[in-house]
Parts: sequence; C-alpha cells; structure tokens
Amino acid sequence: MNDFIAHILVVDDDDGIRSLVKKYLNENHFLVTTSDSAENAEEKISIIKFDLIILDIMMAGKSGLEFIKDNKFKINTPIILLTAKGETQDRVGGLEVGADDYLPKPFEPKELILRIKNILNKTKKNNQKRIIQFDNIEIDLNKLLLVRNQKEFKINNTEKIILEKMINNPGKTFSREDIGKLIDLDKERSIDVIITRLRKKIEIDPKNPKYLQTLRGAGYVLWIE
Repeated sequence: MNDFIAHILVVDDDDGIRSLVKKYLNENHFLVTTSDSAENAEEKISIIKFDLIILDIMMAGKSGLEFIKDNKFKINTPIILLTAKGETQDRVGGLEVGADDYLPKPFEPKELILRIKNILNKTKKNNQKRIIQFDNIEIDLNKLLLVRNQKEFKINNTEKIILEKMINNPGKTFSREDIGKLIDLDKERSIDVIITRLRKKIEIDPKNPKYLQTLRGAGYVLWIE
C-alpha cells in the first residue's frame, strides 16, 4: 500500500472507460477501486476512505450529480467529474454542488493524471490546516482547543467538524442544510444554537461577529483571510 501515491475510486457504468482509467492509473502508481454505479460507490465509501473519486455524471440509476448531493458533506473526498462533450450545464451543476474539477470525454490520460496530482497536492495542503492563527485567535483542531486573548475554550467534536470544514473553505457560505449534513442534524434551531456557541468562543463581541458571520437568507461564513 505504501508504494501507491493514493487510493482512487473510479465510478462509471461504462466497462471500457472503467478498465482503461484503472489500467492507466495503476501504471502511474495509483491504487484503484472501481464501481459500476453510484449506488455501489456509496457502499464502498461507507467502508473505505479514498483519497479521490473520479465520477461519471451520466449513469443508469443515480447520476453523478445526485451522488455528490447525497454524499459530499458526509465525506471530505475530492471529486473529478467525467462529462460527455457538450454537457456544459451538468459541468457547472457539478461544480456548484461540490465537485472539485471536471474532464470532458474523450480525454487525454496524461491530463487526467495532472488534474489528479494538482487536486491531491491542494488537498494535502488543506489537510495540514489543523492549527490556524488569525488576529489574536489560535484554533488547534488536534487538541480541540481555541485560544482567544490567552483565554482557552474547549471545542467539542461537533464544533470541530464545522470549524474544520469552514477553515479549509474560507469565505465559502454554508447553509443550515450544509451544516446539518456535516453533523447529521436537521433541526435548524439546533444548528443556530451551535453557531451561537461557537461565536462566544471566537468573537470578542458575539452579537456583532467579525469572523463567523451570517449572510441573511444564505447561511454562515467564516472570514479568516
């Protein structure tokens, strides 16, 4: 396992494309698992942590876009979409729901490798953001600790999940539904309570937040850059 660069899940209902992509990735030192449907892929991501998913949009049964909508907030795995030529709307839709990149078919295998390596490098840098400092605040996600003006606040696991996602996506707006999927909670009022609790730890004036702000009608955003 240590000889492989990363473990990739290839999801496509076309046997030929699946085999071709697996062969080329194996030749370039990637470990590859394949799925012939979104439903089968969901079974595999429930038991295996992949480093990246290559996902076809148009498949029988559940589509690639539906897969992303149902699973992107349950996993923190980057996704490259494979799209048919001319599917501009689907490509845009994929990026909007959380895909990290796309590649139209037919594609050059070398380009796929380059895109994979670029995303993995970016993901590696993001995953290193376990301790972050801004202004007079330090957040240590490893120790579940937030320090503001030399005063310490413990972070519980729910708060850690939300902060980790926001820290690695600074400036991105998260709706209540997005946050609910992250922490497996669908009660909006409870989500608001969690955000309020986080503000009391991060903000000097929680009622007039500088960092963890509300975008009316959209959700919450963490401004740290």
